[in-house]
Amino acid sequence: MNSLDLPIPYATLGTMSRISFKVFCLESYSRHRQLPANRVYAIFKSSGLLALIDSDYEDLHGLGIEALMEIFDQYLQGVKI
Repeated sequence: MNSLDLPIPYATLGTMSRISFKVFCLESYSRHRQLPANRVYAIFKSSGLLALIDSDYEDLHGLGIEALMEIFDQYLQGVKI
C-alpha cells in the first residue's frame, strides 16, 4: 500500500478546500483590480479580509465570483490600506 492508498482525514480535506478558496479569492481579486497577487495578499492580510474569508468560509464559498468581488470591494472601502 502506498501513501496514495491511505484515506485522507476529513480535517485535512476541509483545510485544503479553505486554502484553495483563499487562493481563488486572492487570484480573482487580483484580476478584478488588475493588481499583482502579492499586493492583493498584503491588502487582504492587513485589512483583516483574509481572516474574514477563513471565518466566513461556509457562507462565502457558495457565492459567485461577482458577488465575492462586490463583497470584497465594499469591505475594503471601509478599511485604510
